[in-house]
Amino acid sequence: MIMLTKLNDVKIVLNCDQIESVELIPESKVVMMNGKFFIVKESAEEIIQKTIEYNEKIHSFHTDR
Repeated sequence: MIMLTKLNDVKIVLNCDQIESVELIPESKVVMMNGKFFIVKESAEEIIQKTIEYNEKIHSFHTDR
């Protein structure tokens, strides 16, 4: 899950595994797999970076037992 900011400054949390595409219009239009979309302030690069960071967190294994 990644946190993004809508144009009215409302924070939203999206399941980044459900993002189909990001269109630049010039804002970022995040299109979900179900066809819904969100216009957000973050750039495509920021959305990609947040997705990478999220995936690193959930796919890392901790050996502290």
